[in-house]
Amino acid sequence: MRIFGIVNITADSFSDGGLYLAPHSALAHARQLLAGGADVVDLGAASSNPDAQAPMVETEIDRLQSVVLALQAEGRNVSIDSCRREVQEAAIGWGVRYLNDINGFADPLLYERLSSAPQQLIVMHKVQEAGVADRRAYEPQQILERICRFFDQRLAVLQRAGVEAGRLILDPGMGFFLGAAPENSLLILRSLQKLRAEFPFRWMISVSRKSFLGALTGREPKQRGAATLAAEIFAVESGVDFVRTHDAAALRDALLVRRALLASESEQ
Repeated sequence: MRIFGIVNITADSFSDGGLYLAPHSALAHARQLLAGGADVVDLGAASSNPDAQAPMVETEIDRLQSVVLALQAEGRNVSIDSCRREVQEAAIGWGVRYLNDINGFADPLLYERLSSAPQQLIVMHKVQEAGVADRRAYEPQQILERICRFFDQRLAVLQRAGVEAGRLILDPGMGFFLGAAPENSLLILRSLQKLRAEFPFRWMISVSRKSFLGALTGREPKQRGAATLAAEIFAVESGVDFVRTHDAAALRDALLVRRALLASESEQ
């Protein structure tokens, strides 16, 4: 299992907007996440929360470039979190290892480039057809079927375009990406083993500080660390391959303790 540490180089991310907008702050935070146990740094320069305002494409690229190049020079594994073709094309040119798209790589103008690029692709599902998240209602009994239908269609399209199956990582979406009801995120977490059986790819979960955890606990985003960790460990026990988190050190420590407990149990 690999840990993706989140670095939001944004003014309006829901839990840390503005904290890492300066390149030196973003770099310092990325290094802190890596020191804390992150295997990959996931850099995003345009927030996707319902209240966010999209920056100009040029601004998004400019926010990322110096941070990416500095981390690349240090030999770090970098992921770029963007749904814009121009940003993804720049990231391919920078040589990052992963591309993470909340729209699930829906832009066919990128397919030819993707087919020959080496990057691993994180294909995320969401109930919104395009753009950022919103607070729309979506019935829990429909969400699992929708996710399966989405991946059936999107995986077929990408593979027909020449993207090898081994490069694809699936993310079902969480929080507002599954609709306003917290029950939707809980249902999908409980259904991870079923989804993995239906789609035998690698899977990522990104529950960190999400709205459904706030609905359950009444906590503000920065106070959702314990709730986040509980959901992350549940996802790990369900067999996911990647967890994307704001607090890599907490997750790493929890995994170390879990591993020690399981090792002790096997020795009895």
